[in-house]
Amino acid sequence: MKKIARIIGIIVLILMIAIVCFVGYIKFFLPDISTPEGLKVDMSPANVEKGKYLANELMGCVGCHAKRDYTKFAGPIISESKGSGGEFWGENLGFPGSLFAPNITQGSLYNWTDGEIFRAIVNGVDKEGNALFPIMPYHQYGKLPKEDIYAVIAYIKTLEPKPEEYPERELNFPLNLIVNTMPQKATHHLKPDANDLVKHGEYIITAAVCFDCHTPMEKGRFIEEMAYAGGAEFKFESGGIVRSANLTPDKETGIGNWTKKQFVQRFKAYADSNFIFEKLWPPAILILICPGNIMPTFKERDLEAIYAYLMSLDPIKIR
Repeated sequence: MKKIARIIGIIVLILMIAIVCFVGYIKFFLPDISTPEGLKVDMSPANVEKGKYLANELMGCVGCHAKRDYTKFAGPIISESKGSGGEFWGENLGFPGSLFAPNITQGSLYNWTDGEIFRAIVNGVDKEGNALFPIMPYHQYGKLPKEDIYAVIAYIKTLEPKPEEYPERELNFPLNLIVNTMPQKATHHLKPDANDLVKHGEYIITAAVCFDCHTPMEKGRFIEEMAYAGGAEFKFESGGIVRSANLTPDKETGIGNWTKKQFVQRFKAYADSNFIFEKLWPPAILILICPGNIMPTFKERDLEAIYAYLMSLDPIKIR
């Protein structure tokens, strides 16, 4: 019996050492993604202008790194806060910890190289080598052409520097360790394709990160076979919940009966620059996660491409 107990003790000790080593590796050696050395983005007016559309409309970078007024319809961005961060996710909203969208103006990134900014956007690793939580959708941005990311970097470097700083992120255990496994190498395999509307739509919808909000999750992972089927829940401090819509071409629960014109008009209805969102509904009656006050500025061709791509998907019926 003593011999058996000794063997069991040795096995337990080995397992404990293995666990400690594994946790130590995750904590201290991941993520293992190097910085692109010597990267200098083109600061030409044309590249900055391209980045302006990508960062403000298509990818929504500047809007997410801002504060929003959730007492008004669609939670419009407070214009003077664009790029300065401040959007907050906490346990009261169902987030496993607390996180502020950081300041991405030169008031905060003044000592970041272009390569370090690039790595953060497409790989999810900050200047110090820390893993970013994928509420920053680097998994999607890493699929886009490098040239698009270069343009975004060029544009955000022209934003007015803001001094805002926010508390450090706090993630609950074990997510504070698991997050180190999330960064990944970028593929940059998607390209805009003017000759193929479906492929162009896949590029556009990836840049707009529609997948992340319109795909349900289970145990912290996206259910890939339910891509764009909706049902993802977004909680509000008031206690309300918004569930994302089914964007697949199911005729009963999705957009299968929508025409292209109806789909485009859904986003272009409020494109008139004189339209004031907050007057559409009394405060707090309806709040949207989908940036309805940004998508009207999408190019109509891009919205048509998104429609073409979504209609090419297999329909998924949801309950």
